[in-house]
Amino acid sequence: MDAPPPLPQLQTPVCIIGSGPAAHTAAIYTSRAELQPILFEGWMANGVAAGGQLTTTTDVENFPGFPQGIMGGELTEKFREQSRRFGTRIFTETVDKIDLSKRPFEISSEERKVLAETVIIATGAIAKRLDFTGSGEGSGGFWNRGISACAVCDGAAPLFRNKPLAVIGGGDSAMEEASFLTKYGSKVYIIHRRDEFRASKIMQKRAFDNPKIEVLWNTTVVEAVGNESGSLAGLKLKNTVTNALTDLQVSGLFFAIGHEPASKFLGGQLDTDKEGYILTTPGTTKTNIPGVFAAGDVQDKKYRQAVTAAGTGCMAALDAEHFLQEYGVQQGKSD
Repeated sequence: MDAPPPLPQLQTPVCIIGSGPAAHTAAIYTSRAELQPILFEGWMANGVAAGGQLTTTTDVENFPGFPQGIMGGELTEKFREQSRRFGTRIFTETVDKIDLSKRPFEISSEERKVLAETVIIATGAIAKRLDFTGSGEGSGGFWNRGISACAVCDGAAPLFRNKPLAVIGGGDSAMEEASFLTKYGSKVYIIHRRDEFRASKIMQKRAFDNPKIEVLWNTTVVEAVGNESGSLAGLKLKNTVTNALTDLQVSGLFFAIGHEPASKFLGGQLDTDKEGYILTTPGTTKTNIPGVFAAGDVQDKKYRQAVTAAGTGCMAALDAEHFLQEYGVQQGKSD
């Protein structure tokens, strides 16, 4: 049987992997520096369209420059247009193989191979979601119509103001998001499947001391139900000890059960923490491999905001540019 033909091969000083604000900010900076970046935006990578988590969000009201807010998908398209304006080559392909053991680095999709002097990894992190009746997108689901995975992003929306809200989780993120939501909701329920939290004691105390927060122990959500306008109106709950079913009226439900960084495709070539977040030198985007940089939520487990991701995308671009200058690689030409 004949061997498959070799992949088309391109060469660049900078290859960017990702499609959100970190990736495109890096692309804008490196392309304006005439480094001719190539960007792999992915094709439904990790089950999410190009643009990442922002494409699963409706109104974005906390990104500077849009006083009336902007739809998440529209914002990501503007990122993309700006990257292309300055010459970034964008491929709607998912990277399925990367070799960081030699120079230049090799980055491959099913369609092509790219040889790059530097790599910026900005593949993001996916919020974990629970699967129950009404939790999904589209017809019959209330995702983005009352169900979210980011209280800081969405909690201030008019849909949730002065309404009862719920958070699912038991860690520090759940405590933090519940406390945040008390600024806007009339009451906040923390739904937890066990009879104790894994959150730190100080975060638990803040939640317990807040008069607007009520904890529902040993409880899971089995169904989300809506109102006539198609938004979330309530939840059907199940007690994990007694199996009793109850109804809870809420206008918002927020998953706070963690995120999964999109770093598995690296095959352990970069240092990560136990959860898979890429480790970078503090104050920089440098990884343990010289010439490889990480930006955005794939290395940020604390803030996870579009604007902070964009900031680290800028840092990665500047770090990559300085690296290339130091090693004498400029303007798309490799020695």
